[in-house]
Amino acid sequence: MTAAWGPLAGLIGDWVSDYDGYDVSFHSDQGKLNESRYREETSFTPYGPVNFGGQTLYGLDYRTTTWAEGSATPAHREIGYWIWDEANQQVVRCLNTPFATALMAGGTVLPDATSFKLEAVLGSNSYGILSNQYLDAHAKTTRYDVTIVLGGDTFSYDQTIVIEYQRQHGVVLHTDRNTLRRA
Repeated sequence: MTAAWGPLAGLIGDWVSDYDGYDVSFHSDQGKLNESRYREETSFTPYGPVNFGGQTLYGLDYRTTTWAEGSATPAHREIGYWIWDEANQQVVRCLNTPFATALMAGGTVLPDATSFKLEAVLGSNSYGILSNQYLDAHAKTTRYDVTIVLGGDTFSYDQTIVIEYQRQHGVVLHTDRNTLRRA
């Protein structure tokens, strides 16, 4: 029974995409924005309940790996948790990347929702963003949002990371979007 995971229940399992992923990001080696395609593998493993101080949570431990088109070496890896807090109708995404950024994004979501949006903002005490000293000085992440759409045997996401690049002297919108299917 997966009802305890609320709107996250539809994510449980293994997911893949072909080179359907679309990325727009700043490429430091080229000194400019670039567009690229990627494939992705993501797994969501359920856990819970977790009870702490009167709060009951159910979650998904997740791992994501992406490969740029034409490369056998992973371009990006990410680990974290998606958490459902039924009493407060909150979905929370906690993620860590190997380039030393961590964030916790969240939003109010109905238990039977098949689409929802989560946000994180630099400086927030509840849904915020952390980076190491180097990134904070050179490529500061100031905002993150992601929209998820669940469709049975597919799920899609569209996410934007707002980054203040010192080298670029301005704000860059790093966007990723993909549709994955059950493996």
